[in-house]
Amino acid sequence: MKVVVLGSGVVGVTSAWYLAVAGHEVTVIDRQPGPGMETSFANAGEISPGYASPWAAPGIPMKAMRWLLMRHAPLILRPQLDPAMVRWVVSMLANCTERAYAINKRRMVRLAEFSQDCLIELRRQTGITYDERSRGTLQVFREQRQLDGIGKDIAVLKSDGVPFEVLDAAGCIAAEPGLAHSDVHFAGGLRLPNDETGDCFKFTNALADMAKAKGVTFRHGRTAQRLVIDHGAIQSVETDLGPIHADAYLVALGSDSPLLLSPLGIRLPVYPVKGYSITVPIVEAARAPVSTLMDESYKVAITRLGDRIRVGGMAELSGYSRGLPKARRDTLEYSLNSLFPGAGDLSRASFWSGLRPMTPDGTPVIGATKVPNLFLNTGHGTLGWTMACGSAQVIADIMSGKAPAIETVDLAISRYR
Repeated sequence: MKVVVLGSGVVGVTSAWYLAVAGHEVTVIDRQPGPGMETSFANAGEISPGYASPWAAPGIPMKAMRWLLMRHAPLILRPQLDPAMVRWVVSMLANCTERAYAINKRRMVRLAEFSQDCLIELRRQTGITYDERSRGTLQVFREQRQLDGIGKDIAVLKSDGVPFEVLDAAGCIAAEPGLAHSDVHFAGGLRLPNDETGDCFKFTNALADMAKAKGVTFRHGRTAQRLVIDHGAIQSVETDLGPIHADAYLVALGSDSPLLLSPLGIRLPVYPVKGYSITVPIVEAARAPVSTLMDESYKVAITRLGDRIRVGGMAELSGYSRGLPKARRDTLEYSLNSLFPGAGDLSRASFWSGLRPMTPDGTPVIGATKVPNLFLNTGHGTLGWTMACGSAQVIADIMSGKAPAIETVDLAISRYR
Protein backbone atom coordinates (compact mmCIF):
# COMPACT_ATOMS: atom_id res chain seq x y z
CA MET A 1 0.00 0.00 0.00
CA LYS A 2 0.94 3.65 -0.29
CA VAL A 3 2.16 5.08 3.02
CA VAL A 4 2.97 8.67 3.94
CA VAL A 5 5.42 9.13 6.80
CA LEU A 6 5.28 12.56 8.39
CA GLY A 7 8.71 13.46 9.76
CA SER A 8 12.27 12.63 8.69
CA GLY A 9 14.03 12.49 12.02
CA VAL A 10 15.60 9.22 13.10
CA VAL A 11 12.18 7.76 13.99
CA GLY A 12 10.59 8.81 10.70
CA VAL A 13 13.48 7.60 8.54
CA THR A 14 13.78 4.23 10.28
CA SER A 15 10.00 3.83 9.95
CA ALA A 16 10.25 4.55 6.22
CA TRP A 17 13.04 2.02 5.87
CA TYR A 18 11.23 -0.84 7.61
CA LEU A 19 7.98 -0.05 5.78
CA ALA A 20 9.85 -0.17 2.47
CA VAL A 21 11.47 -3.47 3.44
CA ALA A 22 7.94 -4.75 4.15
CA GLY A 23 7.03 -3.93 0.55
CA HIS A 24 5.13 -0.66 0.90
CA GLU A 25 5.37 2.38 -1.36
CA VAL A 26 6.61 5.08 1.01
CA THR A 27 6.73 8.87 0.81
CA VAL A 28 8.35 10.91 3.60
CA ILE A 29 7.34 14.53 4.18
CA ASP A 30 9.34 17.00 6.27
CA ARG A 31 9.55 20.79 6.52
CA GLN A 32 13.35 20.74 6.78
CA PRO A 33 15.70 20.62 3.75
CA GLY A 34 17.08 17.21 4.73
CA PRO A 35 16.78 14.28 7.16
CA GLY A 36 17.58 14.57 10.87
CA MET A 37 17.71 18.36 10.98
CA GLU A 38 15.84 18.85 14.28
CA THR A 39 15.90 16.72 17.45
CA SER A 40 18.00 14.00 15.75
CA PHE A 41 20.71 16.48 14.72
CA ALA A 42 23.00 16.65 17.76
CA ASN A 43 21.63 14.46 20.52
CA ALA A 44 23.80 12.83 23.17
CA GLY A 45 24.74 9.92 20.88
CA GLU A 46 24.06 7.11 23.34
CA ILE A 47 22.21 3.89 22.58
CA SER A 48 21.48 2.72 26.12
CA PRO A 49 18.67 0.17 26.47
CA GLY A 50 19.46 -0.54 30.11
CA TYR A 51 19.18 3.12 31.01
CA ALA A 52 15.76 3.36 29.39
CA SER A 53 13.96 4.85 32.36
CA PRO A 54 11.03 7.24 32.76
CA TRP A 55 11.75 10.69 34.17
CA ALA A 56 8.69 10.11 36.36
CA ALA A 57 10.12 8.20 39.30
CA PRO A 58 9.64 7.99 43.07
CA GLY A 59 11.32 10.94 44.75
CA ILE A 60 11.44 13.07 41.61
CA PRO A 61 9.10 15.79 42.97
CA MET A 62 11.45 16.41 45.91
CA LYS A 63 14.55 16.15 43.72
CA ALA A 64 13.01 18.60 41.27
CA MET A 65 12.67 21.23 43.97
CA ARG A 66 16.38 20.86 44.76
CA TRP A 67 17.40 20.81 41.11
CA LEU A 68 15.60 24.06 40.39
CA LEU A 69 17.82 25.78 42.96
CA MET A 70 21.13 24.42 41.62
CA ARG A 71 23.55 26.57 39.68
CA HIS A 72 24.08 23.81 37.11
CA ALA A 73 20.49 22.63 37.16
CA PRO A 74 19.50 19.43 35.32
CA LEU A 75 15.89 20.66 35.35
CA ILE A 76 14.74 24.10 34.23
CA LEU A 77 11.11 25.20 34.44
CA ARG A 78 9.81 28.23 32.56
CA PRO A 79 6.11 28.38 33.60
CA GLN A 80 3.71 29.46 30.87
CA LEU A 81 -0.01 29.92 30.44
CA ASP A 82 -0.14 26.65 28.54
CA PRO A 83 -2.86 24.09 29.43
CA ALA A 84 -0.90 21.35 27.62
CA MET A 85 2.11 21.96 29.88
CA VAL A 86 -0.06 21.88 33.01
CA ARG A 87 -1.76 18.63 31.95
CA TRP A 88 1.57 17.04 31.10
CA VAL A 89 3.20 18.00 34.42
CA VAL A 90 0.20 16.78 36.45
CA SER A 91 0.18 13.48 34.58
CA MET A 92 3.94 13.08 34.95
CA LEU A 93 3.70 13.64 38.73
CA ALA A 94 0.93 11.03 38.91
CA ASN A 95 3.44 8.54 37.44
CA CYS A 96 5.98 9.19 40.20
CA THR A 97 5.03 6.09 42.19
CA GLU A 98 6.89 2.84 42.75
CA ARG A 99 4.24 0.85 40.89
CA ALA A 100 4.04 3.19 37.89
CA TYR A 101 7.82 3.45 37.66
CA ALA A 102 8.24 -0.33 37.59
CA ILE A 103 5.59 -0.73 34.87
CA ASN A 104 6.91 2.12 32.74
CA LYS A 105 10.57 1.16 33.02
CA ARG A 106 9.90 -2.48 32.20
CA ARG A 107 8.08 -1.69 28.97
CA MET A 108 10.71 0.91 28.00
CA VAL A 109 13.53 -1.58 28.53
CA ARG A 110 11.57 -4.20 26.56
CA LEU A 111 11.32 -1.88 23.55
CA ALA A 112 14.87 -0.56 23.88
CA GLU A 113 16.43 -4.04 24.07
CA PHE A 114 14.46 -5.12 21.02
CA SER A 115 15.55 -1.96 19.23
CA GLN A 116 19.21 -2.69 19.85
CA ASP A 117 18.74 -6.17 18.39
CA CYS A 118 17.14 -4.58 15.30
CA LEU A 119 20.01 -2.10 14.97
CA ILE A 120 22.62 -4.84 15.20
CA GLU A 121 20.81 -6.81 12.49
CA LEU A 122 20.45 -3.70 10.31
CA ARG A 123 24.16 -3.05 10.65
CA ARG A 124 24.92 -6.65 9.72
CA GLN A 125 22.67 -6.56 6.65
CA THR A 126 23.61 -3.15 5.28
CA GLY A 127 27.07 -2.30 6.62
CA ILE A 128 25.80 1.13 7.68
CA THR A 129 28.37 3.24 9.58
CA TYR A 130 27.85 6.26 11.83
CA ASP A 131 30.87 6.65 14.17
CA GLU A 132 29.50 3.66 16.06
CA ARG A 133 31.15 2.07 19.09
CA SER A 134 30.11 -0.84 21.30
CA ARG A 135 32.00 -0.07 24.51
CA GLY A 136 29.19 0.20 27.06
CA THR A 137 27.79 3.04 29.17
CA LEU A 138 29.01 4.11 32.61
CA GLN A 139 26.69 5.97 34.98
CA VAL A 140 28.88 7.85 37.45
CA PHE A 141 27.64 8.81 40.91
CA ARG A 142 29.36 11.74 42.56
CA GLU A 143 27.51 11.08 45.83
CA GLN A 144 27.14 7.91 47.90
CA ARG A 145 23.38 8.36 48.26
CA GLN A 146 23.05 8.17 44.48
CA LEU A 147 24.87 4.86 44.43
CA ASP A 148 22.77 3.60 47.34
CA GLY A 149 19.59 4.39 45.43
CA ILE A 150 20.08 2.18 42.37
CA GLY A 151 18.35 -0.86 43.85
CA LYS A 152 15.09 -0.51 41.89
CA ASP A 153 16.96 -0.09 38.60
CA ILE A 154 19.10 -3.13 39.27
CA ALA A 155 15.98 -5.16 40.04
CA VAL A 156 14.55 -4.33 36.61
CA LEU A 157 17.88 -5.05 34.89
CA LYS A 158 18.05 -8.44 36.60
CA SER A 159 14.47 -9.33 35.75
CA ASP A 160 15.04 -8.45 32.09
CA GLY A 161 18.40 -10.20 31.89
CA VAL A 162 20.38 -7.03 31.10
CA PRO A 163 24.10 -7.43 31.97
CA PHE A 164 25.45 -4.82 34.41
CA GLU A 165 28.36 -4.08 36.74
CA VAL A 166 28.36 -2.05 39.96
CA LEU A 167 31.78 -0.41 40.21
CA ASP A 168 33.78 1.44 42.83
CA ALA A 169 35.82 4.51 41.92
CA ALA A 170 38.77 2.42 40.73
CA GLY A 171 36.45 0.31 38.59
CA CYS A 172 35.05 3.45 36.99
CA ILE A 173 38.56 4.60 36.05
CA ALA A 174 39.33 1.17 34.62
CA ALA A 175 36.25 1.46 32.39
CA GLU A 176 36.90 5.10 31.45
CA PRO A 177 40.65 5.80 31.88
CA GLY A 178 40.19 9.51 31.17
CA LEU A 179 38.57 9.84 34.62
CA ALA A 180 42.03 9.37 36.15
CA HIS A 181 42.73 13.03 35.29
CA SER A 182 39.62 14.27 37.12
CA ASP A 183 39.71 15.95 40.52
CA VAL A 184 36.13 14.90 41.21
CA HIS A 185 35.54 12.43 44.02
CA PHE A 186 32.91 9.94 42.88
CA ALA A 187 31.37 7.15 44.93
CA GLY A 188 31.12 4.62 42.13
CA GLY A 189 29.18 3.74 39.04
CA LEU A 190 26.77 1.43 37.27
CA ARG A 191 28.08 0.10 33.96
CA LEU A 192 26.08 -1.55 31.19
CA PRO A 193 28.70 -3.26 28.99
CA ASN A 194 26.36 -3.97 26.05
CA ASP A 195 25.37 -0.36 25.37
CA GLU A 196 26.50 1.43 22.20
CA THR A 197 27.19 4.92 20.91
CA GLY A 198 26.91 6.59 17.54
CA ASP A 199 26.14 9.76 15.63
CA CYS A 200 22.36 9.84 15.18
CA PHE A 201 22.51 12.47 12.42
CA LYS A 202 25.02 10.44 10.39
CA PHE A 203 22.93 7.31 10.86
CA THR A 204 19.70 9.03 9.83
CA ASN A 205 21.19 10.43 6.64
CA ALA A 206 22.96 7.20 5.72
CA LEU A 207 19.74 5.22 6.19
CA ALA A 208 17.77 7.82 4.23
CA ASP A 209 20.13 7.30 1.29
CA MET A 210 19.61 3.54 1.53
CA ALA A 211 15.84 4.07 1.74
CA LYS A 212 15.93 6.15 -1.44
CA ALA A 213 17.71 3.28 -3.16
CA LYS A 214 14.79 1.07 -2.08
CA GLY A 215 12.33 3.44 -3.69
CA VAL A 216 11.34 5.67 -0.78
CA THR A 217 10.47 9.21 -1.90
CA PHE A 218 11.56 12.10 0.31
CA ARG A 219 9.74 15.40 -0.08
CA HIS A 220 11.68 17.87 2.00
CA GLY A 221 10.81 21.52 2.34
CA ARG A 222 7.11 20.68 2.74
CA THR A 223 5.16 21.48 5.89
CA ALA A 224 2.26 19.22 6.87
CA GLN A 225 -0.55 21.63 7.77
CA ARG A 226 -3.47 19.32 8.47
CA LEU A 227 -4.82 15.82 7.96
CA VAL A 228 -7.98 15.79 5.87
CA ILE A 229 -10.55 13.28 7.15
CA ASP A 230 -13.60 12.05 5.24
CA HIS A 231 -15.94 9.12 5.90
CA GLY A 232 -13.98 8.31 9.04
CA ALA A 233 -10.55 7.94 7.43
CA ILE A 234 -7.67 10.18 6.37
CA GLN A 235 -7.99 11.11 2.72
CA SER A 236 -4.87 13.27 2.37
CA VAL A 237 -2.30 15.34 4.17
CA GLU A 238 -2.53 19.00 3.27
CA THR A 239 0.88 20.63 2.89
CA ASP A 240 1.93 24.18 2.07
CA LEU A 241 2.65 22.89 -1.46
CA GLY A 242 -0.60 21.00 -1.94
CA PRO A 243 -2.21 17.71 -0.86
CA ILE A 244 -0.55 14.29 -0.82
CA HIS A 245 -2.71 11.16 -0.92
CA ALA A 246 -1.98 7.68 0.41
CA ASP A 247 -3.65 4.58 1.82
CA ALA A 248 -2.14 4.98 5.30
CA TYR A 249 -0.47 7.77 7.25
CA LEU A 250 2.17 7.58 9.97
CA VAL A 251 2.79 10.54 12.26
CA ALA A 252 6.42 10.68 13.42
CA LEU A 253 6.68 14.43 13.99
CA GLY A 254 8.11 14.36 17.50
CA SER A 255 6.96 17.32 19.58
CA ASP A 256 4.80 18.64 16.74
CA SER A 257 2.73 15.45 16.60
CA PRO A 258 -0.01 16.60 19.04
CA LEU A 259 -0.44 19.86 17.11
CA LEU A 260 -1.37 17.95 13.94
CA LEU A 261 -3.57 15.43 15.74
CA SER A 262 -5.56 17.78 17.96
CA PRO A 263 -8.01 18.93 15.23
CA LEU A 264 -8.98 15.26 14.78
CA GLY A 265 -9.98 14.99 18.43
CA ILE A 266 -6.90 12.92 19.26
CA ARG A 267 -5.27 14.18 22.44
CA LEU A 268 -1.69 12.93 22.40
CA PRO A 269 0.04 13.64 25.75
CA VAL A 270 3.38 14.57 24.23
CA TYR A 271 5.13 17.77 25.29
CA PRO A 272 8.49 19.25 24.23
CA VAL A 273 11.19 18.86 26.87
CA LYS A 274 14.13 20.87 25.65
CA GLY A 275 17.62 19.44 25.75
CA TYR A 276 21.01 20.96 24.97
CA SER A 277 24.32 19.71 23.64
CA ILE A 278 27.78 20.85 22.76
CA THR A 279 30.03 19.08 20.27
CA VAL A 280 33.71 19.43 21.11
CA PRO A 281 36.74 18.48 18.99
CA ILE A 282 39.13 16.17 20.84
CA VAL A 283 42.62 17.55 21.45
CA GLU A 284 43.90 14.94 23.93
CA ALA A 285 42.60 11.47 23.11
CA ALA A 286 43.97 9.86 26.28
CA ARG A 287 41.88 12.23 28.40
CA ALA A 288 38.66 11.72 26.40
CA PRO A 289 35.91 9.18 27.10
CA VAL A 290 36.08 5.88 25.26
CA SER A 291 32.30 5.48 25.14
CA THR A 292 29.41 7.16 27.00
CA LEU A 293 29.49 8.41 30.56
CA MET A 294 26.35 9.53 32.36
CA ASP A 295 26.97 12.26 34.94
CA GLU A 296 24.10 11.46 37.31
CA SER A 297 24.36 14.67 39.34
CA TYR A 298 23.67 16.92 36.33
CA LYS A 299 21.81 14.45 34.09
CA VAL A 300 24.43 14.96 31.38
CA ALA A 301 25.76 12.35 28.93
CA ILE A 302 29.32 12.61 27.62
CA THR A 303 29.91 10.54 24.49
CA ARG A 304 32.86 9.78 22.23
CA LEU A 305 31.90 10.20 18.55
CA GLY A 306 35.00 9.59 16.45
CA ASP A 307 37.25 12.61 16.90
CA ARG A 308 34.56 14.58 18.75
CA ILE A 309 32.93 14.59 22.18
CA ARG A 310 29.18 15.12 22.38
CA VAL A 311 27.97 16.46 25.72
CA GLY A 312 24.19 16.53 26.04
CA GLY A 313 21.45 16.63 28.60
CA MET A 314 19.22 18.65 30.90
CA ALA A 315 15.46 18.96 30.76
CA GLU A 316 13.84 22.33 30.24
CA LEU A 317 10.10 22.94 30.16
CA SER A 318 9.75 26.13 28.15
CA GLY A 319 7.26 25.27 25.43
CA TYR A 320 8.56 25.36 21.88
CA SER A 321 11.39 27.80 22.59
CA ARG A 322 14.64 27.10 20.73
CA GLY A 323 16.88 29.70 22.38
CA LEU A 324 20.45 28.96 23.49
CA PRO A 325 21.04 30.50 26.94
CA LYS A 326 24.69 30.70 27.99
CA ALA A 327 23.85 29.20 31.39
CA ARG A 328 22.90 25.89 29.72
CA ARG A 329 26.20 25.79 27.84
CA ASP A 330 28.06 26.52 31.09
CA THR A 331 26.51 23.43 32.67
CA LEU A 332 27.59 21.17 29.80
CA GLU A 333 31.10 22.59 29.82
CA TYR A 334 31.34 22.19 33.60
CA SER A 335 30.34 18.53 33.47
CA LEU A 336 32.87 17.76 30.73
CA ASN A 337 35.72 19.75 32.27
CA SER A 338 35.23 18.36 35.76
CA LEU A 339 35.31 14.73 34.59
CA PHE A 340 37.54 14.85 31.48
CA PRO A 341 39.70 17.97 31.89
CA GLY A 342 41.75 18.92 28.84
CA ALA A 343 40.11 16.33 26.59
CA GLY A 344 38.51 18.78 24.16
CA ASP A 345 38.84 22.30 22.84
CA LEU A 346 35.81 24.10 24.24
CA SER A 347 36.64 27.27 22.31
CA ARG A 348 35.70 25.41 19.12
CA ALA A 349 32.57 23.74 20.48
CA SER A 350 29.24 24.06 18.69
CA PHE A 351 26.14 24.66 20.83
CA TRP A 352 22.69 23.21 20.00
CA SER A 353 19.24 22.63 21.44
CA GLY A 354 16.46 20.21 20.52
CA LEU A 355 12.88 19.59 21.57
CA ARG A 356 12.46 16.06 22.86
CA PRO A 357 8.90 14.71 22.52
CA MET A 358 8.16 13.39 26.00
CA THR A 359 5.17 11.43 27.27
CA PRO A 360 4.30 11.74 30.98
CA ASP A 361 5.01 8.04 31.56
CA GLY A 362 8.21 7.98 29.50
CA THR A 363 7.07 5.35 27.01
CA PRO A 364 6.64 6.34 23.35
CA VAL A 365 3.28 6.05 21.59
CA ILE A 366 3.42 3.43 18.86
CA GLY A 367 0.45 1.91 17.08
CA ALA A 368 -2.99 2.50 15.65
CA THR A 369 -5.42 5.31 16.47
CA LYS A 370 -9.20 5.58 16.43
CA VAL A 371 -8.88 6.62 12.77
CA PRO A 372 -8.42 3.34 10.87
CA ASN A 373 -5.63 4.43 8.50
CA LEU A 374 -3.77 6.72 10.90
CA PHE A 375 -0.82 5.44 12.93
CA LEU A 376 1.65 6.90 15.44
CA ASN A 377 5.36 6.47 16.15
CA THR A 378 6.28 9.37 18.40
CA GLY A 379 6.89 10.50 21.99
CA HIS A 380 10.29 8.88 22.49
CA GLY A 381 11.65 11.68 24.68
CA THR A 382 15.39 11.32 25.25
CA LEU A 383 15.40 7.80 23.78
CA GLY A 384 14.52 8.30 20.12
CA TRP A 385 17.97 7.14 19.01
CA THR A 386 17.94 4.21 21.43
CA MET A 387 14.46 3.03 20.42
CA ALA A 388 14.33 4.05 16.73
CA CYS A 389 14.92 0.75 14.95
CA GLY A 390 12.73 -1.30 17.27
CA SER A 391 9.90 1.23 17.13
CA ALA A 392 10.12 1.30 13.34
CA GLN A 393 10.03 -2.49 13.07
CA VAL A 394 7.03 -2.61 15.44
CA ILE A 395 5.00 -0.01 13.54
CA ALA A 396 5.90 -1.56 10.16
CA ASP A 397 4.59 -4.90 11.43
CA ILE A 398 1.40 -3.34 12.80
CA MET A 399 0.71 -1.43 9.57
CA SER A 400 1.41 -4.59 7.55
CA GLY A 401 -1.04 -6.65 9.60
CA LYS A 402 1.70 -8.77 11.18
CA ALA A 403 2.17 -9.65 14.83
CA PRO A 404 5.21 -7.75 16.19
CA ALA A 405 8.00 -9.70 17.87
CA ILE A 406 7.33 -8.01 21.24
CA GLU A 407 4.24 -7.05 23.20
CA THR A 408 2.90 -3.72 21.92
CA VAL A 409 -0.57 -3.28 23.41
CA ASP A 410 0.79 -1.08 26.20
CA LEU A 411 2.65 1.14 23.70
CA ALA A 412 -0.49 2.37 21.92
CA ILE A 413 -2.29 5.65 22.59
CA SER A 414 -5.21 3.63 23.97
CA ARG A 415 -3.28 3.19 27.25
CA TYR A 416 -4.19 6.77 28.18
CA ARG A 417 -7.94 6.16 28.18
